[in-house]
Amino acid sequence: MMVIQDSASEARARQQEAETSGADADALNQLGIKYRSGKGVPRNIRQALEAFLQAANQGHVGAQFNLGLIFSSGEDLPIDYARAIAWYTKAAEQDYVRAQFNLGVIYSNSEVAQHDIAQALLWFRKAADQGHVGAQNCMGRMYINGSGVAQDFAEAAAWFEKAAQQGDPAGQNNLGMLYGNGKGIAQNDKLAAHWYRKAATQSYAIAQFNLALLLEQGKGTEKDLVEAALWYEKAAEQGNIRSQCRIAAMYESGQGVTQDFVQAAKWYQRAAEHGNGKAQYTLALMYDEGRGVTADGSAALAWYRKAAEQGQVDAQFVLGLRHDCGQDTAQDQQQAFAWYRKAALQHHARAQFNLGLMYEFGHGTAADMVEAYRWYTLAEANGETKAAAQKAYLEEKLSTEQKQLAQASARAADKG
Repeated sequence: MMVIQDSASEARARQQEAETSGADADALNQLGIKYRSGKGVPRNIRQALEAFLQAANQGHVGAQFNLGLIFSSGEDLPIDYARAIAWYTKAAEQDYVRAQFNLGVIYSNSEVAQHDIAQALLWFRKAADQGHVGAQNCMGRMYINGSGVAQDFAEAAAWFEKAAQQGDPAGQNNLGMLYGNGKGIAQNDKLAAHWYRKAATQSYAIAQFNLALLLEQGKGTEKDLVEAALWYEKAAEQGNIRSQCRIAAMYESGQGVTQDFVQAAKWYQRAAEHGNGKAQYTLALMYDEGRGVTADGSAALAWYRKAAEQGQVDAQFVLGLRHDCGQDTAQDQQQAFAWYRKAALQHHARAQFNLGLMYEFGHGTAADMVEAYRWYTLAEANGETKAAAQKAYLEEKLSTEQKQLAQASARAADKG
């Protein structure tokens, strides 16, 4: 007699049918968790959904929440906020705190069709009243921003304190910030440092930066550059860009740490790669000077350009110089003119002077004595000593009307 073997898929289907047949809601929910995680069984999101649905339709709050997760996370299926909201709401109405919080998150998201600040506030408040620290922080931020409520820093502080007293590092940091700026509560640097330290010891990077800043400045605590450097480096290692810049500067100057240009360059590079314009400019200088890195004019030029494109004024001026004299790039006076102008419009005195020269001699632009006089006037006002002589030379060539026009234009530009 021939025995016909089931295929693997048929066997699994029969196994699931046997598992779910007559199973109670708790067992179905646990089965769904197994199939979703792949722990103990092959991962299968379709079977997880079937198990969760059976449990959820029996009123199982955990399964309802898990369905909300599947439809809102985008990890297993395309995001479907309408279905997520429907299942989260069923769980939230049974006071399931995580569902209440997640509803608040969806409704507060301005990029989704279901965005509704009033609903966000409603569900965050319900979760916060149950002690959910994430919701308490969200309530605090809503009161700070005046989202769905009148702006009220005192109320924000009360919510942050609820989270902070539960040991939540975000709440501790947020409360520290309010003590630091004196909004909603009396300004108190000592209490700011106290709460920052509690969050910092939990590896909360923003609090580590904030604590380091107070230690560096001696506000609310004794000044301690060595400890400040330690906290900056801890936060920097977690990717906090401001901390990367600060610890880089400390290694560069030898404050709080042994001077080490290699370490300085390393941290400037980290911040530069994350798009920090000041770090990009400083790293460019280090490549120019061969400090902490091998001198490399091309690398310096590349970092100056990145910083300049972000509006870093010193980098814009240096890039203008590079194009003006053809250093590490082809000489291009039109590019030089363009970068000098960008820096000049940000009140960079030497850029204003060089722009005046380009207008005077027609380099990179059409010669224009009135514009040259205007930029020399601005450069002189901003402290460029060489501008006075060029300005005096042009005064002999310009009419009274032209000088008045240039001076009026300079005054308008200076106010801008």
